[in-house]
Amino acid sequence: MFTVIGERINTTLKKVKAATADRDADYIREDVKKQEAAGATYIDVNAGARIGHEEEDMKWLLSVVREVTDLPLCLDSPDPAILEMAYGMVDRPPLINSISLEKDRFDPMIRFLKGKECRIIALCMDDSGMPKTVEDIFSRAKTLVEELEAIGVKRDDIFIDPLIQPMSVAAENGTMAMDAVEKIMTELKGVHTTGGLSNISYGLPQRKVVNRIFLAMMMVRGFDSAIMDPLDKEIMAVLTTASMLQGHDTFCMNYLKAVRAGDIVA
Repeated sequence: MFTVIGERINTTLKKVKAATADRDADYIREDVKKQEAAGATYIDVNAGARIGHEEEDMKWLLSVVREVTDLPLCLDSPDPAILEMAYGMVDRPPLINSISLEKDRFDPMIRFLKGKECRIIALCMDDSGMPKTVEDIFSRAKTLVEELEAIGVKRDDIFIDPLIQPMSVAAENGTMAMDAVEKIMTELKGVHTTGGLSNISYGLPQRKVVNRIFLAMMMVRGFDSAIMDPLDKEIMAVLTTASMLQGHDTFCMNYLKAVRAGDIVA
């Protein structure tokens, strides 16, 4: 089953930032309900944009989000102290976003994660910067898996993020991500792959079209999760159709249900 991490409760988005600053709970509640209805698996909660207010904003957002959904949450922060606080506020094992191999981030995150009941997004980033080749991505992914397994994390709870980079920056970024996903899913059996899908289209016009086609191409390579907007009906239609074509939809039941509901149209 494809894991949809609903990306919309993020204070880097202007409307969410304003709603958080104004403590507009109705706006947050309505957005979360819509994401759940649209098929989100997790609701991502990121409160990092208002410098100096992350802790209080995260507490408030989590209290509001938990009022209206029983979906598990993706706790999104680079700060282990914020994650520790947030972890104590959730009722179901969360997805933690994220750990990387950057020294200043890796050591405190490993200490935080040890013994926690959660799933983890692991970024293929180290102190040398963004990966430049498929081998860079895979070697970092392999190290992350080994380190997480060493503290008792199961592979099924690891989501490797190959760090999707914009096509507008380099023509090989799309194929690098696709090749890396295929290698990870083939050689590190049991893990998952995820990432910020819309990164691929940054700087390009008609971004949603690029994102939709890229999602289908990534899924062919084994991509089984994305940080994405579940309220984009067209990309959710692509997801349902691609899952069906991959043989993940017995008797095409999910596809047929979506067609009947008007979620997939010609």
